[in-house]
Amino acid sequence: MNPLADLADQAVARLPRHDSLAFEGTRLTNIELAQRTSRLSAGLVGLGITPGDRVAVVLPNRPELLLVYGALWRAGAVATPVLPAVTPSELRHVLAASGAVALITDLPRFAAAAEVPVLDLERLRELEDNEALAPVGRTEDDLAALLFTGGTTGRAKGVRLTQGNLLQVTAAREAVVATAGVRTCVVPLPLSHVYGLVTTASRMHMQAPGLLVLQRRFDAAGWVQLVEEHRADASTMVPSMIQLLLQQPLEEHDLSSLSYVTSGGAPLPVPVWEEFERRLPHVRLCDGYGCTEACSTVSMNPPDARRRGSVGLPVPGVEVRIADSGEILVRSPGVMQGYHDEPAATAAAVVDGWLHTGDVGRLDDDGYLWVVDRTKDVILRGGFNVYPRDVEEALLAHPAVARAAVVGRPDLMLGEEVVAFVSLRGPATAEQLLEFGRSRIASHKAPREVYVVDEVPLTSVGKTDRKAARLLLAQRSPSTSPTPSS
Repeated sequence: MNPLADLADQAVARLPRHDSLAFEGTRLTNIELAQRTSRLSAGLVGLGITPGDRVAVVLPNRPELLLVYGALWRAGAVATPVLPAVTPSELRHVLAASGAVALITDLPRFAAAAEVPVLDLERLRELEDNEALAPVGRTEDDLAALLFTGGTTGRAKGVRLTQGNLLQVTAAREAVVATAGVRTCVVPLPLSHVYGLVTTASRMHMQAPGLLVLQRRFDAAGWVQLVEEHRADASTMVPSMIQLLLQQPLEEHDLSSLSYVTSGGAPLPVPVWEEFERRLPHVRLCDGYGCTEACSTVSMNPPDARRRGSVGLPVPGVEVRIADSGEILVRSPGVMQGYHDEPAATAAAVVDGWLHTGDVGRLDDDGYLWVVDRTKDVILRGGFNVYPRDVEEALLAHPAVARAAVVGRPDLMLGEEVVAFVSLRGPATAEQLLEFGRSRIASHKAPREVYVVDEVPLTSVGKTDRKAARLLLAQRSPSTSPTPSS
């Protein structure tokens, strides 16, 4: 028994000859992927990779990344994905904290920084010359992936996800997606992030033929081309990708095949949702919610019962409740085994089986979840809680605003003051945006300072990076504010 390898084998048995992956002019069938994965797994075992070994993987989106994940799972090893956007010092932290025995990468700067054996793409191709072996025995409780969080509250922590976590959550996600009846999906998400990993792994549960069109890295014009070229009917994105997509001349392209787009990674601002639906009214845009500690997916909007602004209903098998403090708590087959070698942090995050997400939210009468903000990002102004997302959405409703990030500035009188960074796609002054904010939200929430910047900072996976915005703010003195607080 090896749950993830068995799942892959069952998918091949159902649909062996159908194209399942397209990438930059190349197509691979299920059986071709399976054969290459099995041979690569045997090659890794021949190198001395044993069950439970952690292997770090730093690759951009490409077929080899999927082959490596499958091969490691067949060998009983633990995939430790790392985003290519990290620095060499951050990679060294991951290698040391995970105890990785090897690094797979095609990027010389990381190979030079590693103190473990390095396998490049040429070496991987050589390992595919091995004879296939049967999968190593594993159970649902065995570790399958070790993913390091962004480290917004210190050094990144390793999230331990088991075979069972991935098996159960991918099944639950596919159960929701299947109701949309889509087959060809463009995936621009980085597969080194839990959202991209789970999205692609979910397709092993598909009962009908389906093609995954992989984009090396997201660019909006390229995404439009892929939808047109492959007549794709689905895609999965993060809000920043959708915002960039809306800057494209979508009406000049034939996107009539597209019918279903999922968004995740961060709540989708309502103004962005509204513009997307206005310009692509035939597409069902469905927001969802999750985190690495819950194996990516907690809730999704049902394709035929969406609620704009909500992140949907808990997926099958998941329970959500709201603590008295407003924090979202989750109990799920996807809740992590714990943080790697950090028992105190694990005990604080998972209490009596409930994951404390650090997010603030509410449930409506029909069980739909609404995310308000991150607990640590809440601004305390004059005794009031100000949620940055509320302010960001108000600013994003202005036609000239492309992105917004809202943070708190220490203030002797009020505790904190509300400050916004915005990037523009049209003409607007800071004063106009301040006035617009005052017209859209209550006075205690409206920003007192607005800074126009070339680019609002984003994390490596496309979320608004409020930590980086706070650093930008620290570099400015109050006297440089474009308008005084009032």
